[in-house]
Amino acid sequence: MVNALISVNPKICGGAPCIAGTRIMVSTILSQLAGGYSIEKILEGYPQLSREQVVAAIEYALALVQDEVIEVVGA
Repeated sequence: MVNALISVNPKICGGAPCIAGTRIMVSTILSQLAGGYSIEKILEGYPQLSREQVVAAIEYALALVQDEVIEVVGA
């Protein structure tokens, strides 16, 4: 699931998924998107990132939840 643009290393950010070669966590990117930031706004704040890296973070998160099965209790 981890691709060349996303890395998971227990010695970097406690093993949280990051943009490869940085300490920018996928969760940071997702948090900013959830807060209403556009990809362009994120790129302004992190000029070292490319659009491709931000999209990779989104795709990483999608892959984590895409096949998740949710049980509805009491329905």
